[in-house]
Order: sequence, then structure tokens, then C-alpha cells
Amino acid sequence: MAALAWLLIPLVAAIGAGLWGSWANRTRKVRSDGPELDGYARFREAMEKSHSGT
Repeated sequence: MAALAWLLIPLVAAIGAGLWGSWANRTRKVRSDGPELDGYARFREAMEKSHSGT
């Protein structure tokens, strides 16, 4: 019976890990990259302007 208890510990841990993994990987509101790409484009424009001015 003690061997069965020791086998149940990894089984419960694996089930818990699976549940946590599915919860952590759940679908969230999809966020587009639009604001980040716009900010990067502004950054590149600003760097080009400051570089071409000298």
C-alpha cells in the first residue's frame, strides 16, 4: 500500500501540472502589434532625421 501512495504523488503532480499548463496557456484577448509597430516606425523616422542633419 505504501508503494501505491508513492506512485500517486507523481500522478497528482502531473495532473496538477497539466491543469496549471492549460490555465496558463488559456486564450486571452488577442492584442495586435499595431501600437508597437507604429512606435517603432516613429523611432526609425526620428533616428533618420537626427542622423541626416549632421
